[in-house]
Amino acid sequence: MAPVLPLVLPLQPRIRLAQGLWLLSWLLVLASGLILLCSGHLLVQLRHLGTFLAPSCQFPALPQAALVAGAVALGTGLVGVGASRASLNAALYPPWRGVLGPMLVAGTAGGGGLLVIALGLALALPGSLDEALEEGLGTALAHYKDTEVPGHCQAKRLVDELQLRYHCCGRHGYKDWFGVQWVSSRYLDPSDQDVVDRIQSNVEGLYLTDGVPFSCCNPHSPRPCLQNRLSDSYAHLLFDPRQPNQNLWAQGCHEVLLEHLQDLAGTLGSMLAVTFLLQALVLLGLRYLQTALEGLGGVIDGEGETQGYLFPGGLKDMLKTAWLQGGVACRPAPEEAPPGEAPPKEDLSEA
Repeated sequence: MAPVLPLVLPLQPRIRLAQGLWLLSWLLVLASGLILLCSGHLLVQLRHLGTFLAPSCQFPALPQAALVAGAVALGTGLVGVGASRASLNAALYPPWRGVLGPMLVAGTAGGGGLLVIALGLALALPGSLDEALEEGLGTALAHYKDTEVPGHCQAKRLVDELQLRYHCCGRHGYKDWFGVQWVSSRYLDPSDQDVVDRIQSNVEGLYLTDGVPFSCCNPHSPRPCLQNRLSDSYAHLLFDPRQPNQNLWAQGCHEVLLEHLQDLAGTLGSMLAVTFLLQALVLLGLRYLQTALEGLGGVIDGEGETQGYLFPGGLKDMLKTAWLQGGVACRPAPEEAPPGEAPPKEDLSEA
């Protein structure tokens, strides 16, 4: 059976192949290290922003899978560095001869599979962020006032830090605060008629105002922060409620966080694609180098020509042989007559 994709490799081409593999392996180590950094950074970001994602969001699976795939790719790159260096030194190659084959199989099946899974997640999961942020931010805004409710005590601090850090206000804009009660009932005077009227003005019994928390204020605004009565054009001097960007953050937190997380996922996906390509080249090169050296009996400086290949026989012949062997194994053996009995003789017709 003819080998699959054979390549003639004399001494000098083998040396150049080993040198090129050494360089590619270091590039693979660098790319996988960047994957570890990017996935670790994304995990840290999600740890801080997890409050604003829906509990059912599967996006955190992306950096987790990328972290494992990057670690395996890093190991593959280090193996490539060592094997390519050893293939240029007769004293270093013998220990690699017995383990290089299993390492190639593990790197192809395990490392390649993990990279494909992580790359698939990088393409699929960012699309689920829209709904996850919509639900998570809505819940966070609704619990902003619950500073003394167990399980939600930190909601106000987290939302304020989010708006100050990412320069955003509300879910889609500052008017989102008009539809939620963001002032704790502890600080409301039940004897105040204005408070009573506002609570009775909606079926939910919430204290709703046309104001926003202080964290929505833009410190770069030249005028003092205006937080209350933002719908009343006569409440503040020289203030146009149709242009609140002069005083408040312009964007909603949904758009800001969606763009931020999708950018991180896009960068991680690009690194995964580059690493997958580098790992494929390293594994292919190591396979050709291994089979070429095995053809010379492991002699590094053999002058004769030898062939490197991917598989020792054609795929069609290998599958055909496996099929025939399986068919023979499953075919029942013919029944043999007992040794004491002679086969029956046919009666000859009389002439």
